[in-house]
Amino acid sequence: MKKLKNIKLIALSLMAMFTMNSCSDLEIEATDSVIKGALIFEGVANPAEALSGLYGQTWGMLGDQANFFALNEVTTDEQVIPTRGSDWGDNGLWRSLHAHTWKIDHGFLLTTWNQLNEKVLKATEIIDPLSNASSQQIAEAKFLRAFNMYFVLDMWGQAPFRNATDGASVTPSVFSASEAYDFIINDLNDAIAGLPNIGPSSETKGASKAAANFLKAKVILNSERYTGSEPNYNEVISAVDAVESAGFGLQAGYFDLFLPSVDTETVLYGEIGIGNRIWNGMHYNIVSPDNGGGGWNGFSTLAEFYDLFEGDANQNYVGSGQEERRGFVPDASNADANTNYGIGYGFLIGQQYDANGNPLSDRAGNPLDFTRDFDLQNSSETQAIRVIKYHPYDGSGSASFRAHEIILRFADAHLMRAEAMLRGGGGSATAEVNELRALRGASPLPSVSLDDMIDERGRELYVEFFRRNDLLRFDQFTKNWEFKDPASVGDTTRNLFPIPLDALISNPNLVQNPGY
Repeated sequence: MKKLKNIKLIALSLMAMFTMNSCSDLEIEATDSVIKGALIFEGVANPAEALSGLYGQTWGMLGDQANFFALNEVTTDEQVIPTRGSDWGDNGLWRSLHAHTWKIDHGFLLTTWNQLNEKVLKATEIIDPLSNASSQQIAEAKFLRAFNMYFVLDMWGQAPFRNATDGASVTPSVFSASEAYDFIINDLNDAIAGLPNIGPSSETKGASKAAANFLKAKVILNSERYTGSEPNYNEVISAVDAVESAGFGLQAGYFDLFLPSVDTETVLYGEIGIGNRIWNGMHYNIVSPDNGGGGWNGFSTLAEFYDLFEGDANQNYVGSGQEERRGFVPDASNADANTNYGIGYGFLIGQQYDANGNPLSDRAGNPLDFTRDFDLQNSSETQAIRVIKYHPYDGSGSASFRAHEIILRFADAHLMRAEAMLRGGGGSATAEVNELRALRGASPLPSVSLDDMIDERGRELYVEFFRRNDLLRFDQFTKNWEFKDPASVGDTTRNLFPIPLDALISNPNLVQNPGY
C-alpha cells in the first residue's frame, strides 16, 4: 500500500497556495496523497475514500454559521447580528460584515480562503491520472472542484491553482477571473458527461448531471462579472431545462422542503447537521425537545428585508395576510407541544410563546416581544426580527440536528431561468415568476422588472447562502441599507474581498484586490 513518508513535506507543498493554521478541516490525512523525498506525487491511495472526505469537508464548510456562510449572508441586507450586551460582540467581527467595514485581517476571510482552495487541490489530486480514479469519481471530483473554485472566483476575483504533481518549489499559478471562469465551465461540462442521471431521491446527496447543469446555469448567469461579456442567456435556460428534464420541479409546502424527506425541489443536499440554521436565531428562552438549553439569540434580519413579503408589517401571526414564505409565529391559540413547540416558522416578530401557548419572557422577566427596530451595537435581548427556515419540528418529534441541508434547489433554478428570460432569453419571465408565487400563496405580479426579480429571489431563497451573489449580479451589493457604513455605500471595491495577507506572502503571483 502507498503511504505518506513525510507529513511535513506535503504541508510545505500546500503552503504556497494556502496557509494551514486556521481550521481543523485542513488536516492532511495519510490517504490523501503520496509524497517521497523530492515531493513527487504518486496518486491518491484510495480515491473513493478521498472523494467521500471531500464531500464531507465541503458540506461541513457550508454548515458552519461563521466563515463561508457569514461572508455570503451577513454581508447582505438579509442577515445581521446585533451586539446584545456582552453577546455577539466579538470585537466587531459580525458587525463589520453587515456594515461593509471588514479589513484584510478579518478572521473569516483567511479561514474561508483556506477551506475553498484546499478542496480545489484535493479534488485535483483525485482527478490526476496517477490516482487511477474511476470515470464517475473523476466526474464527481470535477463537480466539487468547480463548486469550490467558483466561490473563490466569486469572492476574490482570481483563483490560485496547483497541479497535483507540482512540487513545493513550484509557486502556484493564478487564474484571472476569465481564466477561472473557463476552467470552471470546462470542469462542469466534463462532469455533466460523466455523472449519473439522478432524479428526486435520497441519492441527491451526491453530484449528478442535474446538479452540474444547475451550477453551470448559475456560473453562466453571473459570467459578466468575470468575463466582461454579456452572458449567454439561452444557455442558462437550456441548463435549467436539463435540470427539469431529470424530474425536478417546484413543489408545494414551502417549509416542508427543508425536512429530510424526498421532494422534487432538492437537486443537491449535504449531510450536514443543521443546528446552526435553527438555534442561532432563537432566544435563550425558546426551547424545543432536543434543545432544552435554548437558542443563541443572534442572527436576525432587517425590517426592510422583512417588508419585502406580503403581510402585516408589525406581526406574523396566522391571519396577518402573509404569504407562505414569510411563515408564522404560533400564539396562544395554535401553539402545539406536539408539532410546532410554540416556535415560529420563517420570520419571528412580536410576542413569542412556549409550547403550551404561554407568553414567554426574556431573562429579565420582560415580555419576549421581538421588534422591528434595533441598534447594531447595543440591542436588548428582544430587539430585531429573527429568522428560522429549518424548524426544530421534523415530523418525528426529534432530531433537530438532522443531517440534511439543501445546497441546490430547483426554485433557484426556476428563478434563474426567469431572470435569463427577462434579460434577453426567450420566454415569459412574468409567467415563470407568477407560477412560483401562486404555489407560495403570494399575489401575482402584473409584470416583472429586475427589481422585482431580485426581490423575488430574496423572498424565496433567504439564508440559502446565495444572497451576496445575487446582489452583486443585480448591482445592489453596494446599495444603502440600515447600519451600512456611509463610506461603503456605492464603494465597488467591496464587491470583492481582500486576499488574506498570509496568502499574499506565500504566493507572489496573487495581486491584492483594489481598495485594500
